Amino acid sequence: MGRVTVRRKVTTIDLARPSTSTRPDTLTVEEPLELRVNGTPLTVTMRTPGHDIELVHGFLMAEGLIRSADDIALARYCEGAVVSGESGFDENTYNVIDVTLAPGVAAPSASATRAFFTNSSCGVCGKASIEQLRAQSAFDVRSDTAEIAAKVVADLPDALRAEQRSFDKTGGLHAAGLFTADGQLLVAREDVGRHNAVDKVVGWALQNGRVPGSGCVLVVSGRVSFELVQKAIMAGIPALAAVSAPSSLAVECAEDAGMTLLGFVRGARLNVYAGGHRITTT
Repeated sequence: MGRVTVRRKVTTIDLARPSTSTRPDTLTVEEPLELRVNGTPLTVTMRTPGHDIELVHGFLMAEGLIRSADDIALARYCEGAVVSGESGFDENTYNVIDVTLAPGVAAPSASATRAFFTNSSCGVCGKASIEQLRAQSAFDVRSDTAEIAAKVVADLPDALRAEQRSFDKTGGLHAAGLFTADGQLLVAREDVGRHNAVDKVVGWALQNGRVPGSGCVLVVSGRVSFELVQKAIMAGIPALAAVSAPSSLAVECAEDAGMTLLGFVRGARLNVYAGGHRITTT
C-alpha cells in the first residue's frame, strides 16, 4: 500500500500581523489507480492509496459489472507495475489492480472500456451521457421498510467525523460511512475523491456480506451528486445523508428509486429531499 499522507514545506503569509513563516505541512496523497479486468485496462481513477481492493469491488458493483462478491475470482496488485526506487531497485507502485472475473461473468464490452475514465473531483467525467449511469440495480430500495429517527440522523455526521483520522492531519479528504438505522457505525473510509470513499464503503459491504445494505444509512461528508445516489442504490442502501447539499439530479434519482435522501445534516437541523416516510420525529 502507498502512503496516505506526505510532508511538504509550506510558506504561510499572514496579512493581519503581517508575517511570513515556513513550516512542514501534511498533505493528502493523490495517485492514479489503474483497474484491469481479466488483464484488460478498464479505467483509471485518482485516489488516496488504501483499501484499494474494496474500492475496485465497490466501483464494479456501482457500474453494474458485478452483483456479488462471488462474481470476482481474484483481485490483486500487478507485480509488473514497478518504478525505479531510491534504492536503485524496482519497487511496486501498488497503483495497478487486475480483477479476474469468475467463470460465467461477462467481461466489460470494448465500448464500456473506452467510456470509463474518472478523476478525483468528478466521477461522472467521460460518460457518453447521464443516461448511461441509470444502471438497473439488483435490489429494490423502495421496498425497504426501515425507519430512522431524525435525532439519530442528526448525530451521524459527528460520528463519521470522529473516524476521519487522516482528515485531522490534512484537511483534504472526503469521508463516507455506513451506519445501521439505530446509528451503529459499520465502516468508515476516507479518500481524496468522494466517489472513491463511497466505493470503498460499498466494497467493504460487498466483501462482508452487507449487500444489499437493507436498513442502513450511507453518510457522506460533503455534497451529494447523482453518482453517489446511484452507487447507494446499486448496493441496496435505502438512505443517504450528507453534510452539504444534493444536486437536483440526485434528488430526482432518489425519488425515482424510492430512496431517502437527506442534506445539510448539521447540528439539530436536517433537510429531507426524498423518502421522508422513513424519517420519524418522535
